[in-house]
Parts: sequence; C-alpha cells; structure tokens
Amino acid sequence: MTSSVRVLAAGDRFVLPSLITAALARQAHCDVRELTLDWPQKPFGTVAEVEEASDAEDELIAALAGADVLVTQMAPVTERVLAARPELRLVAVCRGRPVNVNLDAARAHGVRVCCAPGRKAAATAEFTVGLLLAALRRIPQAHDRLTAQGSWAGSRYYTYEHSGLEVEDLPVGLIGYGAVGSRVARVLGALGARVMVYDPYARGEMYGLRMASLDELLRRSRVISLHARVTEETRGLIGARELALLPPGAVVVNAARGELLDEGALCDALEDGRLAVAALDTYADEPLPADSRLRTVGGRVVLTPHVGGASRAVAEKGARIAAAEVGRWVRGEALAHCLT
Repeated sequence: MTSSVRVLAAGDRFVLPSLITAALARQAHCDVRELTLDWPQKPFGTVAEVEEASDAEDELIAALAGADVLVTQMAPVTERVLAARPELRLVAVCRGRPVNVNLDAARAHGVRVCCAPGRKAAATAEFTVGLLLAALRRIPQAHDRLTAQGSWAGSRYYTYEHSGLEVEDLPVGLIGYGAVGSRVARVLGALGARVMVYDPYARGEMYGLRMASLDELLRRSRVISLHARVTEETRGLIGARELALLPPGAVVVNAARGELLDEGALCDALEDGRLAVAALDTYADEPLPADSRLRTVGGRVVLTPHVGGASRAVAEKGARIAAAEVGRWVRGEALAHCLT
C-alpha cells in the first residue's frame, strides 16, 4: 500500500465532502479530492442499474481519475463507472445499504465495497418517539389551530373526546427489535409505557420486555410502531386483518418502511373511526403522491416527508464509519462492514 492513498470524497449537501475529508484525516494519510453532488436539491433516483443515486456518472468518472478509493453517499457506482476507472480499489458508502453500488460489477472488477450500518439508528428512534408523542398528544392539530386557523381554542383539548393519551402505563407494541426498535423500547420504557415486542428473529437481552406473537401484540396494544426490515415475509405485514385486531381508537406509527403497511387498509380504518390516528414518515410510494388518500383524512394523520434520519449526527456518523473502513484498508486490516 502506498503511503498516500488517493481518495475522492464525493459528498453532497447532507454528507458534506468536508465531513468526509475531516474524518479521513483522523484515520490515514490520504490525498483527498472533493466532489459535491446535488442531493437533496436534485432528488436521487435509478441511475443505470443502481438505485437511490445522484445522476452523475460522467461527473463521477472524471473526478475519479487516479483515485484508489471512493467515499460517498449518493454517487452512482455503476458498471460503466467501474469499467472506466480500473484503478479504483475501494468504495466506502456512508449509508446503511449501498444500493447505489453495483455489487456484482464491483466483485468482477476486484473492488471492495463497505458501508455504514447503524448510522441512522439513534436518529430514527428519536424521531419515532417524536411522531408517537405528536400523535398521542395531538400536537400538530393544536399547532395548526393556533397558527393556520388563528384559533386559541385550547379548551377543545380539555374535552374528554379530544384530549390525548399519555405514554405512562400505555400498552405499546413494537414490531421489530433491531437497532431502532430496541432504542425505542428503552425510551418508552423510561417513560413508563408497557412495551411488548414481536420479532421472531430477536436474540439476546430483551431488557425484561414481554415477547408476544403478532396477533397477541395487536390485540393488546393501544399503539403499534413498525421497525422491521422489508422482506418478502414482511411486505404488507400490517393489512386489513391485522388492523382489525387493534383495539378501537388505536394509533399506528411507521418511521421504518412504507411497504410494511397496507396504506389503503390504513385509510379505511382511519376513515371509519376504528383507528384514532396514524403517524407516518415513510410511504409505499415516495414522494407521497398528490392524490394519496392519506392527504384526505384530515386531523387523523401526522405526516412527515421521510426525514427520520435527517440529523447532523447521521451525516457525521456516516462519514466517520466510512472513513474508519478506509483506515482499516490502508493498514491492511479486515474491513468491519464489507460486502464484496
């Protein structure tokens, strides 16, 4: 390995190139060049055969000239890019899943690919709890009445019908107990919630939480929060049958993935009053379509545009984890989060 590794820090408006450069400086002696991609000002999308990438193949190929290593979040590492830059040896992606990298092509070209799992776990857990509290205490509705409608009307929320629920002693069911779900469980437990968990793959210490089957959890929970990965097994996991098992007036929270939840069935349950409210940060189709039924159920939804991971710490952690992989590679150590 040469004493000075040539690195392209292809950041964007979130994971700034300067964050990557600073993180690399703490790991190894590198000759770093910076490239700034336009995400999120320009949305990511499918680029050739990869997903969730900035449309910048030509720009990336030019910037990669002579580089041994690419550190990025959104750069499109396609077959075309890899073929054009055979000197590239390592791609470190500042995100949990390197969907912007053609892994098969990387293997064929002898390029190592690593990622930054867990960078968003704390941020998403905190945001989930925020959504849950906003839904239970009707914070967005009160805000809108005061600001958009100019109505004080605080007395409305002191009627039994319109008052909210407390977390303390509330039965809350978590579907999934991974990096995010386990954090949510600890926070809600500290607030006094009675937390149940459904996760057939959970192992290890459960902090005294009650494990339940999915149907039992749904029947006993006033609030459910989704934290599973999307697989063939979990796609559409919560549909009409499952929502019908919830107690009347229950609350559904989803800051994981929209595909876990049947949105049509959710809207049916909200419109007929079986569910009190849903708080969502993720959707089956993103951006949320203008004609989505979720936009028409009024005060029964809290909707945010997939921003659960939008914290400065996430950007900093992504750069730091990726840079640590570059440091290991430079020192000839085993990579911690390698996929090829």
